[in-house]
Amino acid sequence: MASTENVNGSSGLGTPSPQPQGPGRGAVKWGPQHAGARELASLYSPGKRCQEWICVLLCFSLIAFNFIHLLTNFHLGHSWFILLGIVGGILTADFTSGLLHWGADTWGSVDLPIVGKAFIRPFREHHIDPTAITRHDFIETNGDNCMLTIVPLAHMAFSFLTLPPAEIYRIYPWFCYLFALVIFVTLTNQIHKWSHTYFGLPRWVVFLQDLHIILPRKHHRIHHVSPHETYFCITTGWLNYPLEKLGFWKNLEDMIQGVTGEKPRADDLRWANKVK
Repeated sequence: MASTENVNGSSGLGTPSPQPQGPGRGAVKWGPQHAGARELASLYSPGKRCQEWICVLLCFSLIAFNFIHLLTNFHLGHSWFILLGIVGGILTADFTSGLLHWGADTWGSVDLPIVGKAFIRPFREHHIDPTAITRHDFIETNGDNCMLTIVPLAHMAFSFLTLPPAEIYRIYPWFCYLFALVIFVTLTNQIHKWSHTYFGLPRWVVFLQDLHIILPRKHHRIHHVSPHETYFCITTGWLNYPLEKLGFWKNLEDMIQGVTGEKPRADDLRWANKVK
């Protein structure tokens, strides 16, 4: 799928992201030619690829199983609670995406054992090569999110197999909340990828973006204005404005920095300034 993006972060929504400077080399361009982006991309390993394949297969098998059982056990008696559960699940997924995105963007290092190369690396790569995600296939894009939802999906499937029908009827709205949550968490990175894709998107995806049912492209550009310190929610983006008005992320960073002495986004800046 062809896709392009203004990788300098300029969107008409703020000052363009300052590009890192190399000694005697002038501006180092953002994008796949950036030294940090090349190194980070090279850290994607066969073991990581295998983990992603396993998680995607397990996750979507469980999604299909649970969806069939939700349809089988559907009753109109819980209509309003089902609707509230679905909306609540989407809101929870949006907040969860923001919390995980903020945590990986702001803290930690690629050098951390296990989680560094496997889970923090893609976030560092994304800020210096924002279009890299559009070149990732379905497995690389969605593998990590699928891993996060396997346990709740497996628990839900076990409940359908073991609980009596009366109990399933009683907690059915909770299952709808949980299913909406795991579906939107599972698809968050795919939605994120679409927010960086400017050509070749299916019309139904553009339609959902225009209605702000999923993260719109223009909305997400705000996050990509350096130093990437706001609008972290990337599922629907519904919570970005209220959380920003509350100063939620800034207050959380100040509290953590006060306790630990760690500076927010220090590792992110280190990779952005990499020149060789």
